[in-house]
Amino acid sequence: MNAGNEKQYGGLDQFRIIAAILVIAIHTSPLLSISEWADFTLTRTIARVAVPFFFMCTGFFFLQKLGTDRDRNASMLKQFLWKVGKLYLFSILLYLPVNVYAGYFTDGFTVFSAVKDLLFNGTLYHLWYFPGIMLGVCISTFLYTRMSTWNTFWVTLLLYGIGLLGDSYFGLAQMSSYVDSIYQSMFTLFDYTRNGIFFAPVFIVMGGMIANTRRRKKKKVAPYAIGFVLFGSMLVMEGFLLHAYQLQRHDSMYIFLIPCMYFLFQLLLFWKGKNRPTLRKLSLYVYVIHPLCIVLIRAAAKVTGLTGPLVDNSLVHFTLVTVLSFVLSVMAIKLMKVIRRFRVGKPDQTGRAWADIHLPHLQHNVREIQRVLPKDCSMMAVVKAQAYGHGGWQIARFLNKLGIDHFAVATIDEGIELRKKGVKGEILVLGYTDECRIRQIARFKLTQTVVDDEYAQKLNGYNVKISVHVKIDTGMARLGESWEHTEKIAAMYRYKNLQVCGTFTHLSVADSLEASDVAYTKNQIARFQKVIEQLKEKGIDPQKLHVQSSYGVLNYGELQYDYARIGIALYGMLSKQGDKVKTSIDLRPVLSLKARVVQVKQVEKGASVGYGRAYAAQKDSKIAIVSIGYADGVPRMLSQAGATCLIKGKRRPILGFVCMDQLIVDITDMEAVQKGDMVTFIGRDQEEEITAEEMAQQCKTITNELVSRLGERVKRVYHD
Repeated sequence: MNAGNEKQYGGLDQFRIIAAILVIAIHTSPLLSISEWADFTLTRTIARVAVPFFFMCTGFFFLQKLGTDRDRNASMLKQFLWKVGKLYLFSILLYLPVNVYAGYFTDGFTVFSAVKDLLFNGTLYHLWYFPGIMLGVCISTFLYTRMSTWNTFWVTLLLYGIGLLGDSYFGLAQMSSYVDSIYQSMFTLFDYTRNGIFFAPVFIVMGGMIANTRRRKKKKVAPYAIGFVLFGSMLVMEGFLLHAYQLQRHDSMYIFLIPCMYFLFQLLLFWKGKNRPTLRKLSLYVYVIHPLCIVLIRAAAKVTGLTGPLVDNSLVHFTLVTVLSFVLSVMAIKLMKVIRRFRVGKPDQTGRAWADIHLPHLQHNVREIQRVLPKDCSMMAVVKAQAYGHGGWQIARFLNKLGIDHFAVATIDEGIELRKKGVKGEILVLGYTDECRIRQIARFKLTQTVVDDEYAQKLNGYNVKISVHVKIDTGMARLGESWEHTEKIAAMYRYKNLQVCGTFTHLSVADSLEASDVAYTKNQIARFQKVIEQLKEKGIDPQKLHVQSSYGVLNYGELQYDYARIGIALYGMLSKQGDKVKTSIDLRPVLSLKARVVQVKQVEKGASVGYGRAYAAQKDSKIAIVSIGYADGVPRMLSQAGATCLIKGKRRPILGFVCMDQLIVDITDMEAVQKGDMVTFIGRDQEEEITAEEMAQQCKTITNELVSRLGERVKRVYHD
């Protein structure tokens, strides 16, 4: 689902395809048969934006996730390197036959040359990109997390300047024998300065800088369009001049490429369009596969005797390589889908009811939420009530892998379960815990919410040291010491056995944009801030502060606190259908709820169906008995609200009352329905979709209640 005015990056996704085609152009020189200068303009200047664009995309989406938690940063970096490393290894293996044919392992091959190629050059001319992006991200991350953003940029720009003298401006380096000797020494370690040390970092950092500044400022398109045209023209002129004076050793790095890429990337962010993950895969596959297609086209031309029209004609050659690259890439994507389905195996035909949990959607939501969080604000993932019905420890452990290490639960037992299942990080118990269980709080290293001063005194009296967060009631009238009781609040920080690690409150109407509700919420925030200021005046450090939950972030994103407690949005939902929020965010539902047809039967006109004779057939009909009921979490009133489910991509009405273990669906006029067919209650089936928000609205409730009530009999099936 998409919330708010949906800031999406369809422009970036679509330009990836253009960039992939430009990379093919670099390696096939499409205009060479027409004009040498035209081809030089295209392939040696204009097309040089392609690889920096890919670097900037990586920086844009990766660097903005980095925070002050070094363990989390290291975890994300490790995950990134593992993902790219696997693709690099696959690419190396894919081109082994080409390497063997080209004499790679015989012509001066040594262990040193192999290591050099693996770390810098790539084992084929285009594969340098993978070690380049891995090394570039490592350098950028190291600098980005230890220096200011601008200092990081200046350092990477300095590296780029050093690289320039080994690339397009090499002729200048050769004017000094001393400088020339330095670069010749460098070239014994790597063939080009176009690599992960000198080339990649500055563009990765630029992408991160754009991500972190764009979300704070409103932009206009005209200045970026003018800037791109101006610096793009200067880039072309720079390329011609360097070529005319024969200064270039290689032609990947230009001075005006830096401002040109800045304005181009900003322009692409104005290119409206839906996010298209498939285009990301397609562009990547095209990049990897296209040299193989060059080999295949040349081999086919040689065998058929058509080298003249198919290869010597550069435009035809480029076109054939491009088409074949895209065809093979599409086939590869489809093959990977088949392989993934094969690895998952056939659906369990005996399962009565289950919830599909789509972990890639959860990961996407995490990244989207992190994108809109204020800088230095960490996500506290709310995984109470079995992670809103998604599976508590399973979700928490997956979030651990994504670098999330702050969690919130409702009860001590939920916290203990997470610990027993190996969940790392802080686990805050939001609810009241009987003080007699304080030793379990300490044993399992949980953090307890202190709800008032009286409770704090009782906890302290057990002489067991525990971590706590202090909760302040600013208008919810639920748990928490009243904001007016300043002295009692201050006293809660002075108990020797309670280590206060944080202070928080909860907003009661952050989901509403009604003027009166906005005023009430702002009043709550002001009360909280007043308490914090009073504590500081008394010399008390309130430690980590957190106020916002999901709607608090989406409607009050300007607030700057240490944590944000993200619950329902983490799972790709809003509480109610049609809810409007201020922040643009692309959320994807994580859960789909499904069951099976267990029997199909005919009923005559006038026959009663289900308990209480709540439904009578209006005509001769066919019905399906489906193996899910209110004991599984499907509300009993669902059928009385005119609700439907999906069978074979068609909406079908639910008849009569939902029973404890089954319900009945009208399948009249559907010939193909049979025992074992899948029925979808939440999720997509072909072109139709039922959202949790839709079902919740029909039942006059909210999605939070709906999904958290899914029963234990509903098996959770996790898809990665």
